[in-house]
Amino acid sequence: MDTPSSAPHPCDAKAILCFWFEATKPKQWFRQSDRFDQCIRERFGSCCHLAQRGDLDHWAHDPHKSLALVLLLDQLSRHVWRGSAQAYEGDAKAVILSLDAVQNGWIDQEPLRVRRQFWLMPLLHSEALSDQCKAMELMAHYADPATAAVARRHHGLIQRFGRFPHRNAILQRPNTPDEECYLRAQRRRAGHPSTSAPADLPQKPFADPPE
Repeated sequence: MDTPSSAPHPCDAKAILCFWFEATKPKQWFRQSDRFDQCIRERFGSCCHLAQRGDLDHWAHDPHKSLALVLLLDQLSRHVWRGSAQAYEGDAKAVILSLDAVQNGWIDQEPLRVRRQFWLMPLLHSEALSDQCKAMELMAHYADPATAAVARRHHGLIQRFGRFPHRNAILQRPNTPDEECYLRAQRRRAGHPSTSAPADLPQKPFADPPE
């Protein structure tokens, strides 16, 4: 079954957490599926819009609601607006929530590794080198070795290019010659015909089992 059945109102933090961590399978989180994207778009599209607009900022004061807000801004938005610049509109806000969660001790207090990893995922998505440095350190401490390896690779990309080259086409940024060579090599390696890499993350960020 590719798409979870419908459940409670999407703008409920508990419903969002239950959907992502219980109703879906890890293989669905990062594998492109038009059906799964449409499911998220129908259930959570309006909430992603509210989150990006700031209407759910009050969720930031509670650890469970704040994690749900991170999911809206950093994960679900990527499904709702796949292939559009709006998919990245919530990234900066999600980074702040992630760093606040570290500062507040919420990640340290979270017993489930998978939730800790999604708390920290905005740092992996950031194009700021300082955030990538934090991601390497924090993923090494809180995540599994596979995700820590993803953090090191992302740090290497930002250190080399100052941004993620595979976002350039979506964000209408011209490629530098170095980026064009990198993207061409990535397409050859993946057998992917498009002008950008297929995803923000490599294919196996978690040891157990996702993307």
